[in-house]
Amino acid sequence: CNRNYLGCSSGLLVFFTSIFPVIFSMLPFSIPAVLEAGADTQFCASLLQPNETLLMTVTLTSQAENRTLLTEKADTDLHTCVKFKVPMVQNQEVRNLEVEVHGKTFHSKEIRKVMIRAYSPMTFIQTDKPIYLPGQTVHFRVVSMDTKFRPSNELVSVGTDPSRNRIGQWLNTSSDGKIVQLSYSLSSESPKGGYQVIVSIAERKIYHRFKVEKYVLPKFDVKIKAPEEISIVQEEVEAEICGKYTYGQPVPANVHFEVCRPLQRHHMSFIVTSADPEGGPDITKTGCATFTFKMSTFTRLDQKVLTDKLYLNAKVEEEGTGTMHAQKQTISLSYIVGKLSFIDTPKLYEQGSVVEGKVKAVYFNEAPIPDYSVYLFEGNRWSARRLQNLTTDRNGVASFSLSTSNFRGDIILHVGAKPAMDYDEYRTPHYESGTHTLSLVQASTPDTASVSSLEVKRNDETPLPCDKKEPISIKYTIAGETQSSVDVIYLVSVSILVCFAVTSGEVSFEVKVSPDMAPLVQVVAYAVLPSETVIAHSADFSTEKCFSNKVSLEFNPSSAVPGEENLLQLSASSHSLCGISAVDQSVLIKESGKKLDADKVTARINFLPILCIVIQPEVTELSKKKINKFIAYRYDSYPVVATRMGSPGPVGAAGTAGSPPVIETVRTFFPETWIWDLVDVGETGSKDVPLTVPDTITTWETEAFCLSPQGFGLAPRKEFTVFQPFFLELSLPYSIIRGEHFELKATVFNYLTSCIMVTVTPAPSVEYTLTPLSGDKYSSCLCASERKTVSWTMAPSVLGAVNVSVSAEAVTSDVSCNNEIVSVPERGRIDVVTRSLIVKPEGTEVTKAYNWLLCPNGQYAEKDLDLPENIIPESAHGSLSVLGDILGRALNNLDGLLRMPYGCGEQNMALLAPNIYILEYLTNTNQMTKAIKEKATGFLTSGYQRQLNYKHQDGAYSTFGSGSGNTWLTAFVLKSFVKAKTFVYIDPEVIDHSKTWLEGKQRTNGCFQQLGKLFNNRMKGGVNDEVTLSAYVTAALLEANMSVSHSRMSGSLTCLKESISSLSNTYTRALLAYVFTLAGDMKTRTLLLKQLDKDAVRRGGFIFWTQKATETSDSLSVEISAYVLLAKLSASSTTREELGSASGIVRWLASQQNSYGGFSSTQDTVVALQALALYSSQVFTPEGSSSVLAQSPSGHLTFEVDPTNKLLYQEKQLKDVAGKYQFEVKGTACVAVQLALHYNIPVVTNDTSFSIQIKPEADCKTSLRPKVNLKLTSEYRGKESTTNMVILDIKVLSGFVPDPQGIHSDDYQVISSRSVTDHAICFFFFFCQQLLPGIPIDHNLELVQELPMQNLKAAVVKIYDYYQPSKQIHSHFMQHLISITQCLI
Repeated sequence: CNRNYLGCSSGLLVFFTSIFPVIFSMLPFSIPAVLEAGADTQFCASLLQPNETLLMTVTLTSQAENRTLLTEKADTDLHTCVKFKVPMVQNQEVRNLEVEVHGKTFHSKEIRKVMIRAYSPMTFIQTDKPIYLPGQTVHFRVVSMDTKFRPSNELVSVGTDPSRNRIGQWLNTSSDGKIVQLSYSLSSESPKGGYQVIVSIAERKIYHRFKVEKYVLPKFDVKIKAPEEISIVQEEVEAEICGKYTYGQPVPANVHFEVCRPLQRHHMSFIVTSADPEGGPDITKTGCATFTFKMSTFTRLDQKVLTDKLYLNAKVEEEGTGTMHAQKQTISLSYIVGKLSFIDTPKLYEQGSVVEGKVKAVYFNEAPIPDYSVYLFEGNRWSARRLQNLTTDRNGVASFSLSTSNFRGDIILHVGAKPAMDYDEYRTPHYESGTHTLSLVQASTPDTASVSSLEVKRNDETPLPCDKKEPISIKYTIAGETQSSVDVIYLVSVSILVCFAVTSGEVSFEVKVSPDMAPLVQVVAYAVLPSETVIAHSADFSTEKCFSNKVSLEFNPSSAVPGEENLLQLSASSHSLCGISAVDQSVLIKESGKKLDADKVTARINFLPILCIVIQPEVTELSKKKINKFIAYRYDSYPVVATRMGSPGPVGAAGTAGSPPVIETVRTFFPETWIWDLVDVGETGSKDVPLTVPDTITTWETEAFCLSPQGFGLAPRKEFTVFQPFFLELSLPYSIIRGEHFELKATVFNYLTSCIMVTVTPAPSVEYTLTPLSGDKYSSCLCASERKTVSWTMAPSVLGAVNVSVSAEAVTSDVSCNNEIVSVPERGRIDVVTRSLIVKPEGTEVTKAYNWLLCPNGQYAEKDLDLPENIIPESAHGSLSVLGDILGRALNNLDGLLRMPYGCGEQNMALLAPNIYILEYLTNTNQMTKAIKEKATGFLTSGYQRQLNYKHQDGAYSTFGSGSGNTWLTAFVLKSFVKAKTFVYIDPEVIDHSKTWLEGKQRTNGCFQQLGKLFNNRMKGGVNDEVTLSAYVTAALLEANMSVSHSRMSGSLTCLKESISSLSNTYTRALLAYVFTLAGDMKTRTLLLKQLDKDAVRRGGFIFWTQKATETSDSLSVEISAYVLLAKLSASSTTREELGSASGIVRWLASQQNSYGGFSSTQDTVVALQALALYSSQVFTPEGSSSVLAQSPSGHLTFEVDPTNKLLYQEKQLKDVAGKYQFEVKGTACVAVQLALHYNIPVVTNDTSFSIQIKPEADCKTSLRPKVNLKLTSEYRGKESTTNMVILDIKVLSGFVPDPQGIHSDDYQVISSRSVTDHAICFFFFFCQQLLPGIPIDHNLELVQELPMQNLKAAVVKIYDYYQPSKQIHSHFMQHLISITQCLI
């Protein structure tokens, strides 16, 4: 083609999906069939060889308006494209497009319908990772663009939603034509499973899913290279399994390989390993192993009972660690042995001519089949007549010659592998036959089918590149026509080209793909033949995903060593805002990401099929007017250009400067997401971002996209490898018991291409001794791709945290290694690794706390502290702390008020609720700081997420999230969530759901039905549990702002008031006093408080209550006393007398606090802190200062408290613990003083209510890592009918961790809350809801050895009452270790 009549821009048509070409005589007209409302678009028209002056008018009509788009008069060839703005519509609207052409002798008017559609903006959500650990922060972005990929201003609402519970929400966040970037912290107890980020824009919702799991990132990836499909007759199949670290180096490992072909519920399997004689090269050197297996293994049985797939399973087990990763692949089995086809055979023939052709035979893998007999047939397949027997040459090709003298019409040829054409049996090996049609050339008429043809094609099957010219050709054959040439018109994105064509040949033209054309270029070619026949063809060509905003991201330098400074260089269109990110490749190996890639962006562009309509006039004499005859064709493609073709031919023819300084690497920073930032490139369009490279030796996968007024852009993905040519790894346990020894191993890896001389040196320390075990190997050669391990026997000599540092340095040396001169790397010459080891004393830990609330009115305190005779030497340590606020200690330990395991709905609320009361107190007293608010609201948010784990679908909550709902717990959650929503987001539907459930549990007498267990048995007394429970629910509803006049509240209060006369339970009386105070019933409140005053215990200035005179449960006493304090202080006004008596209660409550600011258990901690917060709010004064003078065995200590440090936790460690302590306060402010003591004693049994038996069994043969299976039998032997919740607390053996796959929870809840990663799990807990007397309960816990230990010490196991921790029994399994130690070492 040499006449490009129009260079029309095609960009405006990228979103439109069908076109109407309309021809009047020689008139093609094209316009998008679907128009975007408000967009600029265009249509094109050509008028070829008009016989007279014609006027063409194009009008877009509707009931509301008529808009003329074109009025053009021409008497010669006309080619024009007209731009116009599409009218705005709501949603979508169909309008008429009128095309009218008339002259003196010709007139025609056609009306076609076009759709005008308002497209919604495209919105995408991007998270920094596809998978998260509980407790991690989810970072996400929201990007909104119009259909031209330009920023769109939208008002969005964002929420995250696991299991239908909304846990976070951002309302009416404006994108301002930019990128919305937000984050949300998951709780440490977030349930695993699928989560969603939901974006709401007007009525639309967009979803993005991610996972939450407990996982360990893989250090390496496993890939299988095998064919996707093979023939069933293939003799052997080869598969390659490769293991590569994320930094690109091979994994030294063993490979376990299995191939299965399932047989219904059973399967046949073939297993090979790297030691198999047919195996591949040693994986320790190359990272890959090749396996060859014979197909005969899988074809011995009847094929009809086997599936047609092979399942390949590969497991790569890293040497030294036993770390294993698996990969799977499926191979489809085909019953095609080979394929027969026609090549170099014409499509047309003339009557009587001789047709020359060829057939080709290839195997399934496309290899030619030489010397093979094939058969040529003619006719329909089921009645085909054999014509010739053929034999292929060495290229698998056989030629044939066929006379057409005896044929009429089309000739259908077949080539087959058998002498007769028949159908192959189902699932039997066969050769695929070929078919070819020869069409007879004959004169064309409008009423007969034409044998002429067009074919749009491209030789290269790869996507069309962006911004480059690529050739596309039209192959044409014109036969049976009287005229020597025709015009072939082809449309490319509504640009028009015309080429001249004669009989047969091929023409080509070039297409330059612009961003507006991506991701698909659709080409339509058609011609009106002299016989008035229309021929056409269309083709779709995919393009690269290109955008108008060209974005690039580079690192300088392009790779780095850990901890090195780097420069990220970003370029884009001016004024672009770019979202950049980099995530550890290990994350994407664990879970492939849902990246914001070009495919995802362009997938939102919908293409509809092209509708091509050709209107062909037929001339007849009828009042001198022309009657039009219409022929319509529909093609699934997209418009393109007009062309005239030429060139005759025979019918049927085929056609750096300087040396850098020594870098010492100390690695401590190991994030999963390294980069997550928004960068504005400014007017220059470029930005350099300085970065510090993380310490993870891995490959970082980067993403960068930009938005600007010019449009969207996406940078090509970059991989940035952080790699140290040689580095050091230390192997040591998280903790040991004093007296235990272990082998400290240091492994040095060399991934340089040359040898180095490495010196490994431990840092000197007085806290431990190291005995060398590796002779003279601490300084030795290390050649390419080698690793070397040196070791010492480590014997710590002190208790507490011990830091172990080892360095590896590449040094210069005159000694050659493997006849090679050693080299010294330019970067990363020294690698230093420091790990912490905790050395613990023997026995079991005892913690005691002594508290005083002292005021400067002559008060002082004394305490003689004695240590038990059986104390473990050097285990005692203590501290003295002072606070100017009685809530200061709890504020300092909001995440750990109780040193007890948590993992059920009640324990979680004990962590959540105190944050509310402390936030209320600090807000009411104007002491809130930004840091305190962020800390407390963070705990509230994570606690809210965790609590949803225990929510039922009906709105109730239960202790472990299963079984029936728990009335008491649901009320507790309801009141807490109502108060918490002042500070953090709480889904209103969650609150309403629980309130509705509670209201549905109210009986006709006004009291509430008890569902679920009230775990603390000591709450029970001589009163119906229904009254106690109803009192608690009523208080919760009042705290949740239910009106006293509400019908349900009045019914509940009536029920409670009727029970007062028969009340003998102190706990219930205290609770009712608080209820009627909240309800404003002062008469009933006074009656209850008078009785409680009579029951009070007054001792040494303290006032408190117990359930019974003989009651010794501090936990229940704290709760009763706290309710009395709440009752005294919750009235609308508090008298001086009530405040005076309240101070005695407060002093006693303060004396009961543990060393962390909590109390004995969950329920007493929550109520007591609520009461203390209320008291502190009422007596708070910002003034006052005091000095605390303390005389201790460690010497004289002084603490200063003033308004600036009232909440500051002041603590001093005590060198000497045992002895006499004296405390005195001088000044004008009261202070809280605590003496905390910690020491260890031998394992003793101090309670006979429980018993526990332990039987460990060692397994050292079935795994690379030895295992110990603990079989534990627990039994309750007390006098109660049932226990409270019971905790089985297991100290894990040093060097061991629980096997995640060996944990069985079955009927019991398994919680492991005291755990840290990397050899750090110290304790394991089983929660038992209750034990019945005389009925033993069995548990199994499987431990896996991470590191060998010497002189292994006993691990302690204890069982205790959750609400009365003093009731516990200890045991250990030292007596069993002697028999298994030899196995474990």
